Amino acid sequence: MNTMPTDPDYAQPLYTLAEQVLSLCRQSGADQAEVSLSQDTGFAANVRLGEVETVERTNDQGVAVTVYVNQRKGTASTADLRPESLRETVAQACAIARYTEADAASGLADAERLAGAPMDFDLWHPRELSAEQGIALALECEAAGLHAPGISNSDGAGFNSGRSTAVYANSHGFFGAERSTHYSLSCSLIAGKEQSMQRDYWYSTALQFEGLDPARAIGLKAAERTAARLNPRSVKTGQYPVLFAPELARGLIGSFLGAVSGGNLYRQASFLQDSIGRRIFPEWLDLYENPHIARGFRSAYFDAEGVATTASAIVSGGVIQRYLLGSYSARKLGLQSTGNAGGVHNLKVSANAGDLKSLIKAMGTGLLVTELMGQGVNTLTGDYSRGAAGFWIENGEIQYAVDELTIAGNLAQMLPAIEAIGDDVDTRSHVQVGSLLIGRMTVAGNDSAD
Repeated sequence: MNTMPTDPDYAQPLYTLAEQVLSLCRQSGADQAEVSLSQDTGFAANVRLGEVETVERTNDQGVAVTVYVNQRKGTASTADLRPESLRETVAQACAIARYTEADAASGLADAERLAGAPMDFDLWHPRELSAEQGIALALECEAAGLHAPGISNSDGAGFNSGRSTAVYANSHGFFGAERSTHYSLSCSLIAGKEQSMQRDYWYSTALQFEGLDPARAIGLKAAERTAARLNPRSVKTGQYPVLFAPELARGLIGSFLGAVSGGNLYRQASFLQDSIGRRIFPEWLDLYENPHIARGFRSAYFDAEGVATTASAIVSGGVIQRYLLGSYSARKLGLQSTGNAGGVHNLKVSANAGDLKSLIKAMGTGLLVTELMGQGVNTLTGDYSRGAAGFWIENGEIQYAVDELTIAGNLAQMLPAIEAIGDDVDTRSHVQVGSLLIGRMTVAGNDSAD
């Protein structure tokens, strides 16, 4: 059994429970079994216009069991940890397995690929906070924004903190535990009146309470973003450079990651089928995954099925080096798991430029996108079409706010057309990327615009 290198006591009750569930699976005739257990506690406070709207404390737990019987898979879950409930959950999983089709690719991850010695990434930073403290932070954040020029109303502010402990175990004998804390503070404001109202927000998130931005700074940032959106115009439909703000650039990178994920690939639902070794980005661009960063948002020494995680390039020199695979998708593709069951871990996208201001100046004329609407990304074809709002740029400077636009293209052409990525990385996510400039996209607006 694996045990954690520091403070092993926190995982021991869940380890014991996992052993009991796996034993029940064996007694029920499962050839293989895996179990995931979680315990989550949290506190959230939301305020609006200086009044407390909600205060909530959560204390959740759960068990998910997957069994394999003659390569037939069954899954069941419960939030009730009493012995009789666990027995019933295992029985349900086994019953489901009897009605599924046998699949040669199903089953646990290969035993030799499972993680070995545990690793500690310094993700656990509990801080005892009273309801009054959380409410006070949310009120301070909102008040700072409400008193800023141009702000007419509030959509609310909120503080959230949580702790999560999870154990994964399987019948190969693997036991792994991880735990983390998280904190966030956000503010959403309204500027203008009646038909001319605009809304925007800002937030901070961290694993450590001390890592949050000051409440006043978050409120003022939300106010600045909101007021800047007043009196928006449209633009004439045409082909223009498009600059994505950092918090939106990671969504574009996420669309690429979806296209190289095993589920889409083995279903032949990706425009990047058979793309290993193909250059899809400019030669200067790298995407590097490092699951082993201290205090990384998605640091882990094992993935969702116990496979050891490793640091390696997904893209190097613009060329796709590997896919994102769990064991099932890897078997369907005739490949091996990359330790990405459950998704990508900490991803760093290389930069070749300065901050947003310098990219605006370099772009000259074009569109700065600060908001995207809709889910218009087709992984199968690569077609991309999203509602957008932001700012029109001329002579390297912001001229005015714009909205009611659509930006469109195809990822197969958009990704090679990336001209620059800034060093102004948005650190609030496990996907670390700065502002991203694409040389030309279709921007559909109002053809009668000035």
